Amino acid sequence: MTSTTVATVATNPTTTTTGGRMRNKSILVGALAFAMAFTGIGITASNANASGTVITIWHNLGTTQNATAVKGLTDAYTKLHPDVTFKLVDQPADNYFALLQAAAISKKGPDMALMWTGLFALQYKSYLQNLKGTVAASALANVGSLNWSSPNFDAANGPYVMPFDRQFYIGFYNKAAFTKAGVKAVPTTWTELYSACTKLKTAGYTPIVYGNGGQSLGALYYPWYDASYIAIGQGATGMKDLYTGTNQWNSAANVAAYKKYAALKTAGCTNSDVLTKTNNLDDFLGGKAAMIIDGTWDTQKFTDKMGKNVAAFVPPFSDKPIKGVVEFAGQGLSMTNYSKNKAAVAAFMAFMATPAAAKVVDAAGLISDVNGSVTSNAVNQQMLDFAAKGGYTRFPMLDNVLQGDVVDAGNKILPAILGGTTSVTGGLKQMAQVWNNLAPAKRGKTYN
Repeated sequence: MTSTTVATVATNPTTTTTGGRMRNKSILVGALAFAMAFTGIGITASNANASGTVITIWHNLGTTQNATAVKGLTDAYTKLHPDVTFKLVDQPADNYFALLQAAAISKKGPDMALMWTGLFALQYKSYLQNLKGTVAASALANVGSLNWSSPNFDAANGPYVMPFDRQFYIGFYNKAAFTKAGVKAVPTTWTELYSACTKLKTAGYTPIVYGNGGQSLGALYYPWYDASYIAIGQGATGMKDLYTGTNQWNSAANVAAYKKYAALKTAGCTNSDVLTKTNNLDDFLGGKAAMIIDGTWDTQKFTDKMGKNVAAFVPPFSDKPIKGVVEFAGQGLSMTNYSKNKAAVAAFMAFMATPAAAKVVDAAGLISDVNGSVTSNAVNQQMLDFAAKGGYTRFPMLDNVLQGDVVDAGNKILPAILGGTTSVTGGLKQMAQVWNNLAPAKRGKTYN
């Protein structure tokens, strides 16, 4: 490989980043000082690459498999195009989007930014480049789920994100723990889940472990993995109905469902410290916990440690067996509309749509979003088979198709419901109030 390595720019000291900078020395120093101000880490211009094109990418992936995939994609591209290098900047997860917005005002932010699809992307489109007419149409046609980052979720309007992986919100379980506890089948309903929890607890396991490990997105565990399946359990339109208000957050159906959800902790199905635990992945990997609700960004960690002893299951947060699964192009890279390297970024994005890029993503333990690509991870394949072979309906991630204010409120309120610090009725009433306070344009049938 011929890329030039520069000093690491990261908030997480365990994350390795490489790249350089094309611009003249005075601009370089200003840009590096800007990055230093946000990250609190000092770097010097003397380490920078003095020639060639340098594409700066901001992300908030920490040390997840997604971070490995992004670095793998950039390394692979530089190997093919030695005149193009990348500077990867790992920003803090909890205020990542605020940093992007602040950088957009001064137009001194990155050339590319890690972006979630859905309304997350659309609410920040004022500083993102629509890829229609910018990236080759043939490349865009080779990638799935572009509708989820296009206005009103219509791909004809042009996407703002080039997704690189297909993600699942999903449950994982320890087969050995189930066998030891006498749980003969994966639970498919609330009733079956409570029964399994009793057996697992008796056998010495934490049935389901919660915490903010894995894809850490704040101080509390991320509640939208669970909330997605609670919505799916209410029917095919459950998610859109929450957006439009057809199903209010404090409806009788939601109150009933979230009471059963809150009972997971009071019935001993979870760890007692769901609001403060940070090493929940370790408990699952170490065999202390039998189940975890997580996503594909951690599949490789589980299979590397547990081998064939780990498998995926659809969280059974419903009175009847759920025949839906959260399968979604959850993350990708966006081009900022103020980037000085748009042509180079567009070429890299076209590379992201190739079979070679799909292999890089698979090597990171993820599922590529390139059409026709395959996965070499058996558990990832199991997830794909839910819809491809099992007849399950594919659903988007709930937090990606709800209004940002509602998601922000839910990040605090929904964990408090499970943690027992907020009542179900009180918490869902707060969620309904947040929805009712939205501007009318945010509550219609069109996604904004």
